[in-house]
Amino acid sequence: MLQEIHSLLSLLNIPIRFVEKPCEVKPYWVVELPSEECVKKLASRSILLKNCIELWSRAKSESQLHQNLKLALENKSNQWIISDGKENGNSDGDICPSSLIVACRPVEKSFKVEVETFCKHFSMKEKVEKIEKFEYLAFEGPVKLKNPDTMLSYIEFYGLDPNNVPEQPEDLFFGRWVADGQRDLIQFHSLKKRQFIGNTSMDAQLALIMANQAQVRGGDMVLDPFVGSGSLLVAAAHFGAYVYGSDIDYMMLHAKTRPTRVGQKVRAKEESIRGNMQQYGTRSKYLNVIVSDFSLPMWREDLRFDAIITDPPYGVREPTEKIGIDKDNYTLTEEHLLNHVPAKVDYGLVHIYRDLLNFAAKHLEIGRRLLCWYPLVREEYREEQLPSHPCLKLVANSEQVLSRLTARRLLTYEKTMDPGCDSLANGDGGEHNFREKYFNMGEATRQERKERKAAEIAAYTLRKAMQNQTDVT
Repeated sequence: MLQEIHSLLSLLNIPIRFVEKPCEVKPYWVVELPSEECVKKLASRSILLKNCIELWSRAKSESQLHQNLKLALENKSNQWIISDGKENGNSDGDICPSSLIVACRPVEKSFKVEVETFCKHFSMKEKVEKIEKFEYLAFEGPVKLKNPDTMLSYIEFYGLDPNNVPEQPEDLFFGRWVADGQRDLIQFHSLKKRQFIGNTSMDAQLALIMANQAQVRGGDMVLDPFVGSGSLLVAAAHFGAYVYGSDIDYMMLHAKTRPTRVGQKVRAKEESIRGNMQQYGTRSKYLNVIVSDFSLPMWREDLRFDAIITDPPYGVREPTEKIGIDKDNYTLTEEHLLNHVPAKVDYGLVHIYRDLLNFAAKHLEIGRRLLCWYPLVREEYREEQLPSHPCLKLVANSEQVLSRLTARRLLTYEKTMDPGCDSLANGDGGEHNFREKYFNMGEATRQERKERKAAEIAAYTLRKAMQNQTDVT
């Protein structure tokens, strides 16, 4: 979440101050932003942000939370009262100005109070009892459960361990709802509802997050050089970008591969990347996709993209291929040239990532971003071994765990300068041979399971034999 929010703050030019530093054991941030308008701008783009609340009171106990709110009603200044827990001996939290509360009181303003808990469930009756304790706020308007003028949020946080829930909450919050994030887009773009998908179509949530971290905005031109079924193009087009894609797989780009959905025998006529764009109302943002070998660039030298977002093949579920032939001094006669289908050879990960970074350094606008997934064996991960380029700065690096042994990292590079004659990508870039190790690990794991099962059978047989001997005796 941190990487997406920082990318959006930079894109929208919004400064932020962390009242508390973000940490993995808390699903919330306490921050200061310049204005409510800035909050709404941020929420209008973020996929991982659930909602934003104007904080009126925070405490470690329910009684203290209510005491803070009562003190806030007496605070007639427009300034917050910062308390260290000792002032007047009765407060362990900051006191908001009464004007924040009074502004929501008028009789013409409807309101609603929502109770939310982390790691603990309350019945509706218990929630109503908690809501009634806020009666002293004296809101004069009517209660309206749907689309109220003012939404108030009461939150109790009981930690993140569902197997060890404390009796009392660790933290309590109360405030006015300001904006929701864009989590609804995850369902709107769900692969379950999409016309055209493939075996490796990118999950809708990850695709939208990648578009945000790439800082995609309206009017940008975005490329996916390993486009597949076009999930990343769909996400970029949603945020207003014009999208272009390429892939070496002719059958996929022409929707002639075997259908992915269970029970579907042939692909429907409308299945295509263009059809997906039509489905989401972004057909006007679709430039085209082209069958192309990424190792043999066919783009103009002066062409520039505003973002490159891609998920290169790893050689596991999709082959890593480029045009070539293993035979030495091979030539093609003219009579076979017209109908010739080029042969393909393995396109190693090391070469894929070096080509990708070199391409980005050459064809990205300065200050814009390349995002790509990078597979690895978890125990062998070293950040210094990640692919690098002198013209690209690694600004974000997040892990997605795939299994106990493997993972992939979402790498975000920002172009800092145009390349010179000797500016080439370097770094490991895949020399650890992920594909070979992936399948070797699979074989090792299967062998371990086989040996463990054999040992269990032998132990069970021995126990039964000993038990039978005891019974005879």
